[in-house]
Amino acid sequence: MTDTLLVRLKPYDPRRGHVLRRYTYAGIKFQEERGWYRVERPVAEYLRAVREVPSDRYAPLAFDVCTEAEAKALDAGESEAAKVKRSATDDLKVVPARTAVTTEDLPPKPNTPPPSSKDDDGPKRGKRERE
Repeated sequence: MTDTLLVRLKPYDPRRGHVLRRYTYAGIKFQEERGWYRVERPVAEYLRAVREVPSDRYAPLAFDVCTEAEAKALDAGESEAAKVKRSATDDLKVVPARTAVTTEDLPPKPNTPPPSSKDDDGPKRGKRERE
């Protein structure tokens, strides 16, 4: 099994540019929701270079390509990140609220002179016409 690797489409995350849900190569249809696929090394090496947007060389990579140990570590890290959400039964600390600030609490504004009529005499910019 040394001449095989595990590959998967990166999890859907539009903020990071991971938007591919499906990808087909060499007759294999990769689906994001299915997870890991075991493929031969030449297929994995090709998929290692596939980008989310084919014509953009700066677009994020579309696939995770790993050995079995690396894939297990990646899955473990993701499951830990998913457990961050707290439940009501957790020992939760009190989060203090900020004190209310009103306009009376703000420092007084410095005296600024009112705008002069000279400022209004300048040329006005007209609206731009649509083409």
